[in-house]
Amino acid sequence: MDTILRIFQKPELRKKVLFILALLAVSQLMHSIPIPAIDATRLRDFLSQNQIFSLVSTFTGGSLASLSIGMLGLGPYITATIIMQLLTMIFPSLEQIYKHEGEAGRARFNQYSRLLTVPLSYIQGYALMALLIRQSILPQLSLVETFGTLTIVTCGSLFLMWLGELISEKKLGNGVSLLILAGIMASVPQSLQQAAFSYTPDQLFTYIAFAVVALLVVVGVIWISEAQRNIPVHYARRVRGARQYGGVSTYLPMRVNNAGVIPIIFALSILLFPGMIANLFATSSIVIVAKIATFVTAFLQSNLWYSALYFILVVIFTYFYTAITFDPNSIAENVQKSGGYIPGIRPGAQTAAFLTHLINRVTLVGALFLGLIAILPNIVRGATGVSAFTIGGTSVLIVVSVALEVMKQAQAQLSLYEY
Repeated sequence: MDTILRIFQKPELRKKVLFILALLAVSQLMHSIPIPAIDATRLRDFLSQNQIFSLVSTFTGGSLASLSIGMLGLGPYITATIIMQLLTMIFPSLEQIYKHEGEAGRARFNQYSRLLTVPLSYIQGYALMALLIRQSILPQLSLVETFGTLTIVTCGSLFLMWLGELISEKKLGNGVSLLILAGIMASVPQSLQQAAFSYTPDQLFTYIAFAVVALLVVVGVIWISEAQRNIPVHYARRVRGARQYGGVSTYLPMRVNNAGVIPIIFALSILLFPGMIANLFATSSIVIVAKIATFVTAFLQSNLWYSALYFILVVIFTYFYTAITFDPNSIAENVQKSGGYIPGIRPGAQTAAFLTHLINRVTLVGALFLGLIAILPNIVRGATGVSAFTIGGTSVLIVVSVALEVMKQAQAQLSLYEY
């Protein structure tokens, strides 16, 4: 509360906060503008039976549940970002642009991601519409109507992407993360209402257990998000003229969870595609294609196999994103150039190998924690049979992690006024 009050006492920071809140309100306004001719009853039944689309609807602020013009949310942009980052491992020229050309290179890389978002939005929108038409949620559309609707939802996704970048420019949190947080928080009242209406006295213990688990998840998320392994670094003493430099000891912080909530968002985006494509081809006239599509759909609807695949993807993406953000070779080189060394480890290649070994072990803890949090709602649902709460461990993880990030950036900006 002290931080919030100090922010609103500074005119510049107050304008930034109000600007961000206004953009979040605009993003929620988009979720209340539906595309025409929707069978709302069938849509609710479909989402209640499909856990992937139900979770995606939660992250898009309910835009999928109302089939609004922003029903694709930031999914295409996130998918485009994943594809571009995967391509850096295949094409050295892209890796050069992303890692070695500074801010100008990252700006070019981000522009490529934006351009890739457009075709992905059309593809994802068409697959989703075809699925909803087959479920009789949407009526049969003509070619012109289909293209017009696809263009509208694509523009909606691009508009949300633009809002996210405007928010990021204010340096008070990541725009994409804040938009997802706003979508999750927008669904809280409906979740509480649903939980209250479905409550019966024999479920008292179950509801108390949910509250306890939620509290433990919040504490665990804060603990893992703030945890870090401090690696001691000593700097040799150097004499230049009449002055001495170095001769100090410090540490290199290695975070347990370098990736934040990004692996969970990536895993959801990847899981969404097979389900949509499989549903699209389930009624294919080609028997083998229809059988494969039906098998994939049944596989993803299985709580056990879906949870296992979700867990594995989260762990993989945690390591993948950590490898992008934490470069042991670069860090070892910078430490050596500064005259520093890790006690007991020779500078250069041995330091890089030591950091690689350590980051793999430390990241394992963060990856397993993220995977467990991601599938926690499925575990609780399977154990209790209660599905009244759509806000699960993943949502709590995103809300708490984004809140911590915003708080740190706000405190960093406030510290500028203290000098």
